[in-house]
Amino acid sequence: YQLGLIWLLIYAIYIVWLEIRLLKGSCANCYYYGKYCAFGKGKLSCLFFKKGDPKKFLHMQITWKEIIPDFLVSIIPLLAGIVLLIRNFSWILLGVMVLLFVFMAVGNAFVRGSLACKYCRQREIGCPAEKLFSKNKKSKTN
Repeated sequence: YQLGLIWLLIYAIYIVWLEIRLLKGSCANCYYYGKYCAFGKGKLSCLFFKKGDPKKFLHMQITWKEIIPDFLVSIIPLLAGIVLLIRNFSWILLGVMVLLFVFMAVGNAFVRGSLACKYCRQREIGCPAEKLFSKNKKSKTN
């Protein structure tokens, strides 16, 4: 907001676009479509989109390049915070940025790794994100 209302509006539109992309492209094809998943998006997706094909979800491939827009949701505010700190240093802003970084790095990993994905039925059936992030993933060179 401190960078200007237009930048805030662009960022908000960007987040809405990402959510629509997720709800339509993934959640509509997920096991949890119409049900409560860890994030409530299965219920939300059925309000706006028709049920997709669960087989499509199973065969989706996600690459690091494709998830860059999702990482930008947290990176953009951090970059904006750096700009604001350079323009006019504030301990409060620095503290908020540290909290954002902790939530982004540690919090997200904890929620997904220990709470959400660990108990996810779709992960058991087949999840493209789990394949990408899996630590037990076999190397293609073997």
